[in-house]
Amino acid sequence: YEQAFGLKVVRPETVKAVCDRGERLRVETDRAGMFSARGYNIESLTVAPTHDPLLSRLTLVTSGSDAVIDQIVKQSRKLIDVVDVQDLTARKHIEYELALVKLAINADNAAAVVETARRHHGLMLDESDDTRTIQVTGSGMEVSEAIDALQAQAVILEIVRSGVAAIEPGEAVLGVEVFDESVAAA
Repeated sequence: YEQAFGLKVVRPETVKAVCDRGERLRVETDRAGMFSARGYNIESLTVAPTHDPLLSRLTLVTSGSDAVIDQIVKQSRKLIDVVDVQDLTARKHIEYELALVKLAINADNAAAVVETARRHHGLMLDESDDTRTIQVTGSGMEVSEAIDALQAQAVILEIVRSGVAAIEPGEAVLGVEVFDESVAAA
């Protein structure tokens, strides 16, 4: 973190957790309640099944001081059925998000919207006379930048964002201390 005029400048933190799949909704509700009660801000929350039918993975993006992030991780570990919690922000990780953006189009801005979408690696999903729906993927920051660029070209009618999915590269596996060679061979 950088210090600026005595104020701590914070960046979004990515925290991942694995929980019992049957308890996924309850754990998600408990975590949201924990954040709300303590005044923490959730910027993105993604929960989905994993390769293990008994486990679900939760990826959370939040912001705060080191002490706040530490508290979030500690409180998350106390939730029943949470198998593991890790703060990925300080580690090398792969992060991806998807957004669907529906824009109002007219003859004056149609070409600019298409060019902006291409420049941000967007995919045109739907074209009607008066609208375009574009899929944008990338890191949370890249998706936000693409949305800002599209908004500069046309009126945004609707946005749907998936939330961030994050994973560590290489052999690191959430909830597993040592990489098991027998798993790799399977």
